[in-house]
Amino acid sequence: MISLLLLGLLLGMRHALEADHLAAVAAISTKEQTIKATIRHGAVWGLGHTTTLFIFGSIVIWMDTIIPEDMANQLEYAVGIMLILLGLDVIRRLIKDRIHYHTHRHHHAEPHFHAHSHAGEIDHKLSQHEHTHNGKFPVRTLFIGLMHGMAGSAALILLTLNTLNSNWLSMLYMLLFGIGSIIGMALISIVIAIPLKASTRLTWLHNSLQASIGSFTLIFGITIVMKFS
Repeated sequence: MISLLLLGLLLGMRHALEADHLAAVAAISTKEQTIKATIRHGAVWGLGHTTTLFIFGSIVIWMDTIIPEDMANQLEYAVGIMLILLGLDVIRRLIKDRIHYHTHRHHHAEPHFHAHSHAGEIDHKLSQHEHTHNGKFPVRTLFIGLMHGMAGSAALILLTLNTLNSNWLSMLYMLLFGIGSIIGMALISIVIAIPLKASTRLTWLHNSLQASIGSFTLIFGITIVMKFS
């Protein structure tokens, strides 16, 4: 039984590697310039994903029912629309903002690279480089994770019901699966963040990565929408 629950944790970590999950977090992370911020987005996505997965799963298990196929397809369709909007947003920001990078320091802190937009500016003034780092909780990322959790709940519930015959063990399995997805997405966010951060040394490379992420997210979203239309 312990091995089975551990498997749930590992499968949750593997679940974080699904293409639609990676596309969403990568698109969100294009707004960030630090690895820490990107990891936070990945973990918050995992939290939202786990929350709806656990709630939906618990309701279905205790009511001894299943999620209708039409509803599951509609949720997947909604995820596709969400990915299209995320991809378009990345491309929109790339076109609208004239981004370049420069070294910046806050008081006595370590110098770091800072993305700066010159959209709508005529003169490039040094004073316009002043900025503050946004420490607000990423509500949008949480919402995207919640949507992914709802869309993925049907398959997980079927797997859980076919594996365990105890409601409490099924809930524990789903909880460990969700925790695994949080850990997995936080770890994979590091992989996503490294090229984005490294690209800050060359503005053209950064813009190329942004365009690639936006295009991939857009195309993947269109694929999902067409599949579940």
